[in-house]
Amino acid sequence: MRRLNEIRLFLLDMDGTVYIGDRLFSCTLPLLQRLDANGVGRLFLTNNSSKDKADYIAKLNRLGVAASERHILTSGDAAIDYLKEKLPGAAVYLVGTASLQRAFEAAGIALTDCERCDAAVVGFDTELTYNKLEGLYRAVASGRRYICTHPDMLCPAENGFIPDIGATIAYIEALTSRRPDVVIGKPERYMIDAAAKRFCVGVDEIAVVGDRLYTDMELARRAGATSVLVLSGETTKEQALLAAEQPDYIFDDLSGITDLL
Repeated sequence: MRRLNEIRLFLLDMDGTVYIGDRLFSCTLPLLQRLDANGVGRLFLTNNSSKDKADYIAKLNRLGVAASERHILTSGDAAIDYLKEKLPGAAVYLVGTASLQRAFEAAGIALTDCERCDAAVVGFDTELTYNKLEGLYRAVASGRRYICTHPDMLCPAENGFIPDIGATIAYIEALTSRRPDVVIGKPERYMIDAAAKRFCVGVDEIAVVGDRLYTDMELARRAGATSVLVLSGETTKEQALLAAEQPDYIFDDLSGITDLL
């Protein structure tokens, strides 16, 4: 664990940390301004693969946050990188939104149906249909490589929480007894290693900031980064205090970080 004023790169979760729904938290801009003034790196890191990079840039800009492609890394982006590195040329059956599909196609990933695919890739699909679930079942049951962008059970929304990709994973497990062969997003290391490479810093110089114990904080623990839990999203104070692995820092919101910089 490092002191926060020694951190060179802050990885900031978005949903439940920087904003919720279409409402930017009032503590967000003061932190970003402090980081920029101090010359400290910042990267918005999200497991939410229902939107592509362009969607997030547009949303952040609309909310008043300066962001470009350099500032965004999604589990969808990391899944594309994984496919290119580990399964080059693989044909993919994709269960995801139109945004995720556009990102895959733009990256040159060949998309096909469940019968002809080499791998099934599942994202957080807010446009999920029964036909997509049936195709996913057929691909997984037939033994195709099974990859998920992230494991989250719930996604924070302005009116509470909505089911995330974890519900789809559980559905397929009930039908096939299979868990994903690979999970790309937090808490796996793929995203933090990509971030360290992009910003030329060591993982021990990174702080992971988020609202979830089992993804954000677990990522930091596994990678050896500093963990900062904010209670503005999924995790309650009671849950945080009962956690077997305590985060290095716990704050009500991002203002707790700003106060220590």
